Amino acid sequence: MVDSMSQWVKEIALAEQYCQEKGEHLTKKRKVVLQALLQSQKAISAYELVDFCKIQLNETITAMSVYRILAFLQEQGLAHKLSLSNKYVACSHGVCEHKDEFLQFLVCDQCQHVEEVSIDSSTLKNLQTVINNKGFRLTTPQLEINGICEKCFCAQ
Repeated sequence: MVDSMSQWVKEIALAEQYCQEKGEHLTKKRKVVLQALLQSQKAISAYELVDFCKIQLNETITAMSVYRILAFLQEQGLAHKLSLSNKYVACSHGVCEHKDEFLQFLVCDQCQHVEEVSIDSSTLKNLQTVINNKGFRLTTPQLEINGICEKCFCAQ
């Protein structure tokens, strides 16, 4: 979660530097969408991003552009798509270095806050064995676990 303006400004600067090192360009609109993901503090759909950019950041970006930008941010490891809810979050690592690993997200059913967590490699191997033994093959190595975050649980 990114709380302060200085934190998301740092995150965007790091993302811009990372993209430059890879020969990519973090355009103004890409920065705006990344900023919206960082500031939203929850999983957010592409259409919610359009509204967030317009209302909160005073930037008009079409839905089609947002989808293209989200694809770019995912390719760069700056954002993740939650498949079950069709929503997006900024990578909690700034730049995700876990491209070849399982991603696990804890999603709060009440506030939609998302925590990206690491899984021990032995747990991953055990899970892969169980999946293979059942005759399944993974099409996407991402896990999304729904529950209630501590903040929402304590508020009950």
